[in-house]
Amino acid sequence: MQSNKINAAITAVGMYVPEKVLDNHYFEKIVETNDEWIKARTGIKERRIIENGATSDLAFRAAEDLFKTTTVKPEEIDLIIVATVTPDMFFPSTACLVQSKIGADKAWGFDISAACSGFLFGLDAAARFVESGVYKKVLLIGADKMSAITDYTDRNTCILFGDGASAVLIEPADDKTTGYIDSILRIDGSGKDALNMKAGGSLNPATYETIDKKWHYIYQDGKAVFKVAVKGMADVSVEIMEKNNLKSEEIAYLVPHQANLRIIDATAERMGISKDKVMINIDRYGNTTAATIPLCLTEYYRAGKIKKGDKLILAAFGAGYTWGASYLIWSID
Repeated sequence: MQSNKINAAITAVGMYVPEKVLDNHYFEKIVETNDEWIKARTGIKERRIIENGATSDLAFRAAEDLFKTTTVKPEEIDLIIVATVTPDMFFPSTACLVQSKIGADKAWGFDISAACSGFLFGLDAAARFVESGVYKKVLLIGADKMSAITDYTDRNTCILFGDGASAVLIEPADDKTTGYIDSILRIDGSGKDALNMKAGGSLNPATYETIDKKWHYIYQDGKAVFKVAVKGMADVSVEIMEKNNLKSEEIAYLVPHQANLRIIDATAERMGISKDKVMINIDRYGNTTAATIPLCLTEYYRAGKIKKGDKLILAAFGAGYTWGASYLIWSID
């Protein structure tokens, strides 16, 4: 007897990265660093920066790219979720701005602020909405204009981040053997002092003092974050495997958040996964925060590297702290 349970699945993908490239040699001119040091410590060679536009423009371009690949029209979208830590403004939400730009006339939506774990948190929410049967077409976008909150005189952070966006469409799976299977998601607010943007919210509203102290830029205690990120991302990735009785050889790809190649390598090693089964684009885009995982999915799918039925583990760690892992079986031919 066939189950009536609805499986939520990614049915279309899209992406956008700006044309302007900042390679490592650019940073040699503005801060005390060099190309070899950056590559060795992070795995990054270059990143993209949007010159004119905001996060909603990045998100709109990614959505536009997605709609070119599917028969679904913007006016059919039920719900828009935008994962971002760089909204155009506090309100209205970036989801509202995207809704207007794409013409999704019957959609409602909201933003998720979970930093680098934002796409995973949004994916779980989107899947649950579809599984409930209430909504059939959810547009999930991970988008960040990290250049807007990056201090380009701070050599510890300015080399890490880039701008970009990627979108996925979540619908009921035609093939119930595929789709979104499971997730383990966590937060820990005790990490607030290690990775944050101190000012701009209700705690520290904008003043001359907050501007002078550069509190409107990313602050990161690199060593503290690295230590907990390595353990957190690796632990939760192994936990999702064990929970679903998955062996490393069954996994087609680990799809990790692209923050640091050493964190990615440590996670793959802990999972028993070889480097050829790890999606990587940090070398070309840097850390695009909520956009890294869907960018990987889009590029690898379009390159013919993912096929229907492939088992994927998605993993991330971000500010908050936020972290998690998701298990899905690819649904697109």
